[in-house]
Amino acid sequence: MTVPFKVFIGWDSREVIAFDVAKWSLQNRASGPLCVEPIKINDLIEQGIYRRPIDPLASTEFTYTRFFTPYLADFTGWALFCDCDFLFLDDILKLGEFLDPEKAVLCVKHQYNPSETTKMDGKVQTAYPRKNWSSFMLFNCAHSSTRQLTPELINAQTPAYLHRMQWAADTEIGELPEAWNWLEGWSKRPETGYPAGVHYTRGGPWFTQWQNVEYANEWLEVARLVDPHYKTT
Repeated sequence: MTVPFKVFIGWDSREVIAFDVAKWSLQNRASGPLCVEPIKINDLIEQGIYRRPIDPLASTEFTYTRFFTPYLADFTGWALFCDCDFLFLDDILKLGEFLDPEKAVLCVKHQYNPSETTKMDGKVQTAYPRKNWSSFMLFNCAHSSTRQLTPELINAQTPAYLHRMQWAADTEIGELPEAWNWLEGWSKRPETGYPAGVHYTRGGPWFTQWQNVEYANEWLEVARLVDPHYKTT
């Protein structure tokens, strides 16, 4: 029996349709079984797992909860985390060709310096080293460095320590092709075909003011499959 590939998606109460589209596009393009779960901050709070104080600079409800992925996967096997504002246009199981037991985590190593001062629904756009690396992380959950991501550490450490992946040595951070975390408005559109994973990091078609972004029609097509009565907010 094939063990389902574990995927955790950041869930935000303001972007439920974005989560639903990301999940649908993952499941319906996968060549094998997946186990796709949301990471909901309120669930972790109720369980006494998440105890960080409110961060006024956090742009989503999963700003920090993403780092619970290895813990939620019982520190076994490989598990993917991605933001909810993704549309997948390729088979996520193709990531299997990049697995390296020597690496603690794999990601797209963007050199991203956004010019906008706001994103999504008016949230502040900030710039920092390794920005967007943590928006799509393939964790080697049993790796000794990854196993440091306990609730105690996640609740205590700084945003920089977590998002810049300072919990792993630089040599333990593997690289994935940019196609898997293709930043709308930043990444270069491929000459043929589609990116594997479109990331609407500035704002997606579920917001009225972001209707003209690249691959908006593809996202809206899936949204209407998920909810035939869907209307943009």
